[in-house]
Amino acid sequence: MLKRSIFAVAVVALLAVGVQAGEIKTHEWPCQFVSLEITSIPVVMDIGYYVRIKDQDKLKIKLAQKSNSIHSFEGCTDMVVESNFALVLSASISKTGAVAGDYGVSLDPSGTINTPPVKSTVVHVCATLDNADLTGQPAGTKDVQVATVKIKVKPA
Repeated sequence: MLKRSIFAVAVVALLAVGVQAGEIKTHEWPCQFVSLEITSIPVVMDIGYYVRIKDQDKLKIKLAQKSNSIHSFEGCTDMVVESNFALVLSASISKTGAVAGDYGVSLDPSGTINTPPVKSTVVHVCATLDNADLTGQPAGTKDVQVATVKIKVKPA
């Protein structure tokens, strides 16, 4: 009998403690979850070479007769070059066959052009024609293409 009464007292005590404690509802959870940074991942990329000649479709060199010779012609144009690296520009000229003679081309500035970071450099491109042979060319024709200037670029 004593055992049953001790057991009954224990059950009543547990019920009393359980009623005092209340209940925990999931929408009233007694803590707050926060985000913790656990790692960082670097983002990298390869940056390639970039070179652009602005308005290249509008560039043209018009040869005009030099004042000191009737067989010598010259003409120039300004070319705007943008780049993200130091570069070396070179130029070559080839005749198209319309007018024979000694063709030449020059760049100013010549040699290495230091442009990083990206900025513009104005390059003066000049073409010359010496010992021009105009035999067989019709007088009064305009804008006859007599040569082509090719611009090449390489990293310095």
